[in-house]
Amino acid sequence: MTDNTQTPSTPDSELPTQYAPAEVEGKLYERWVERGYFTADAASEKPAYTIVIPPPNVTGSLHLGHAFQHTLMDALTRRKRMQGYESLWLPGMDHAGIATQNKVEQQLAEEGKSRHDLGREEFVERVWQWKEEYGGKILGQMRRLGDGVDWSRERFTMDEGLSKAVQTIFKKLYDDELIYRAERIINWCPRCLTAISDIEVEYQEDAGELVSITYGEGEDTLVVATTRAETMLGDTAVAVHPDDERYQHLIGKQIKLPLTDRTIPVVADTHVDPEFGTGAVKVTPAHDPNDFAIGQRHDLPSMTIMDEHGVITVHGPFLGLDRFEARSAVVGALRSQGRIVAEKRPYMHSVGHCSRCKTTVEPRLSMQWWVKVGPLAKAAGDAVRDGRVAIHPADMSKRYFDWVDNMNDWCISRQLWWGHRIPIWYGPNGEIVCVGPDEQPPTGEGWHQDTDVLDTWFSSGLWPFSTLGWPEKTPDLAKFYSTDVLLTGHDIIFFWVARMMMFGLYAMDGEVPFKTIALTGLVRDERGKKMSKSFGNVVDPLDWMDKYGSDAVRFTLAKGANPGTDVPIGEDWVQASRNFANKIWNATRFALMNGATVEGELPPVEQLSATDRWILSRLNKTVAQVDAYYEDFQFAKLSEALYHFAWDEVFDWYVELSKTTFFAGGEGAKASGRVLGEVLDVLLRLLHPVVPFVTETLWTTLTGRESIVVAEWPADSGFRDEAAEAEIENLQQVVTEVRRFRADQGLQPGQKVPARLDLAGTELAAHEAAIRQLLRLQPEGEGFSATATLPVAGATVALDLSGTIDVAAERKRLTKDLGAAEKEKQQAEAKLGNEAFLAKAPDNVVDKIKGRLAKAEADIARIQAQLAALPAA
Repeated sequence: MTDNTQTPSTPDSELPTQYAPAEVEGKLYERWVERGYFTADAASEKPAYTIVIPPPNVTGSLHLGHAFQHTLMDALTRRKRMQGYESLWLPGMDHAGIATQNKVEQQLAEEGKSRHDLGREEFVERVWQWKEEYGGKILGQMRRLGDGVDWSRERFTMDEGLSKAVQTIFKKLYDDELIYRAERIINWCPRCLTAISDIEVEYQEDAGELVSITYGEGEDTLVVATTRAETMLGDTAVAVHPDDERYQHLIGKQIKLPLTDRTIPVVADTHVDPEFGTGAVKVTPAHDPNDFAIGQRHDLPSMTIMDEHGVITVHGPFLGLDRFEARSAVVGALRSQGRIVAEKRPYMHSVGHCSRCKTTVEPRLSMQWWVKVGPLAKAAGDAVRDGRVAIHPADMSKRYFDWVDNMNDWCISRQLWWGHRIPIWYGPNGEIVCVGPDEQPPTGEGWHQDTDVLDTWFSSGLWPFSTLGWPEKTPDLAKFYSTDVLLTGHDIIFFWVARMMMFGLYAMDGEVPFKTIALTGLVRDERGKKMSKSFGNVVDPLDWMDKYGSDAVRFTLAKGANPGTDVPIGEDWVQASRNFANKIWNATRFALMNGATVEGELPPVEQLSATDRWILSRLNKTVAQVDAYYEDFQFAKLSEALYHFAWDEVFDWYVELSKTTFFAGGEGAKASGRVLGEVLDVLLRLLHPVVPFVTETLWTTLTGRESIVVAEWPADSGFRDEAAEAEIENLQQVVTEVRRFRADQGLQPGQKVPARLDLAGTELAAHEAAIRQLLRLQPEGEGFSATATLPVAGATVALDLSGTIDVAAERKRLTKDLGAAEKEKQQAEAKLGNEAFLAKAPDNVVDKIKGRLAKAEADIARIQAQLAALPAA
């Protein structure tokens, strides 16, 4: 099982007494990069394994969400590299149109300027300068975390190659009539001054107002209710349900619109719910998507009453007011005319906000560019349904289908200057020309390019194939597409995953962009609360890396990574992971000082002790278990499996059991040294994808080989020794039971006690020296008098506790504990014997009660044995 693919040098058995992450992590990472370990070769004959990094914003810095997902992606690609794959983890950044433009505009504002003072060309140049000076901070932080990405292939969504890909696919979609221009209701941000897509709108419950207003005069009146009274200035109808008896006499009539000199029609539309409110709704086609649809059905005019800043543009007393100021003014004017029927404040209702700046979004009629998503979304859904793409965990598929099966056409134009400018030219006579990347735009008087840029998600939707060279037929594209895994948070299924699926299948002729979508949860604080600056619970992972090391942060995140579920994390847990790294360090240091080696073959099985055979058997089972968990993206389980195997079985049991062998010397010590070297070699390689730094330091010291990064991934040799496992399990039972008894008697862990061990006829006889050492048991000596006898695992341990315990007090305490255990057993049996309860209780509840019963029975047996072991009063 030991990796012999690298040429060994003489191992260095000297390790510092303490592990200092800050002293080794940076140097190790730069060495890995310099040696090209992370650089993939498109000409390699090895099978490819590809992950493209979800591109962080150029404005961003590393947060725990990044650290979480990057740890998991790094673990996947490091393992595959060790398994012999040509492993590519491709890095890059997103140009983040709105966020980046806002950064530079803020910078200009400090200089007393706006982008309009510079003009478009100079402003875009200023953004590029900002990007070079301030952008990409996160890339250095990724190095700090240990990301094994191929830096030679780093991409940026605005670089030359990706810009060509954007123009190419726009032209292709346009020619296939999947991109069109239309005037429709869009989500408008008055702060960012651009349209935003449906998925960039965050809805939250806001305290607003609900105002009921009388429309019409005399007998021709009705009441409508609204939360946006200012929009009545743009009403062009009132709609009622065609079957609503209350309004039959008004359908088709014109009624007076308050505060204006206009009349508007009453139209019948099945969209109206007669049971909701008054059953009559005001229709403002230019400022509400549902109203726009009603307007289209009834050929109503659309009146835009606000500019891009949310300021009223209708002539009259409200001209120039901000929309919220206008709301109060309109209600006041209506109140003065006696048209307010009812007012409710506060009125809690769902309101859309810009996901970037949190400004209340304003629905607005606007001429924009759109993607016709119908056929693209159907292909994206079919790829999952027919099994070409797997979503993990599978129960997340429903969320994906709910989105792609009901997707609205996608507004892709943004009123920004930073981004991919829409490749459309308009002529003096109404001509519209779409220009591809290898085409010359039309010239001459009157021709001009569209001023808008494309939605950032348009370019990032091309990421899995544009980063590999598309539209050119590059070696990278041939070797590494389709990518293997997209690992990302479940919260961006809609933002990004669906976009990549649609564009990948479309551009690559039905070839999927990735074979598996592995969805993670979100990182939360230790109480499960969302991390937010307003809550004061945001953690900078770099602070924890400084304090505990990158490995500790990585291992903590991996231990919490159950597929699709959120990950709570607290500093205490990171500290515990640091302690684990220290434990690995100290155990390896002890092993090296006591002759642990990977040199030569393992001794024949028949020459190995039961302890050696036990740990090798457990080692191979752990390899198989870890492999299975990796294939199922069960990072939490594989981390727990490695943690418990390392700490509990290797360090707490095998190393301790081997001490007597090492101290005795001879062939047994030599064999155990080779076995311990084997176990540590394999264990360090298993741990490496999650904790790369400490394992690199220890493994190269242990083996003398070049680097664990390019070492061979351990394989399950198939060796199993159930008899040795049963033998050591019995030994563990003896040690555990005696330790528990000692603790119950109040004996100190290091306190030596005279004891007689009756191990005759059991396989434990060969382990007497180890048992005595672990339990601090002295030979019985003269005058030995057994005051307690513990039968366990076929053996008997007699202890002389004369003068060390109060027998009467101990019997009283144990009797009380026995009564509590028997009561717990009775309660569990009663529930499990209740058919009505079993018929209704969930399986996990029943299993929990069965566990309580089993524990109670074990406690009863243990306490009864302890009572029997006490000497007579």
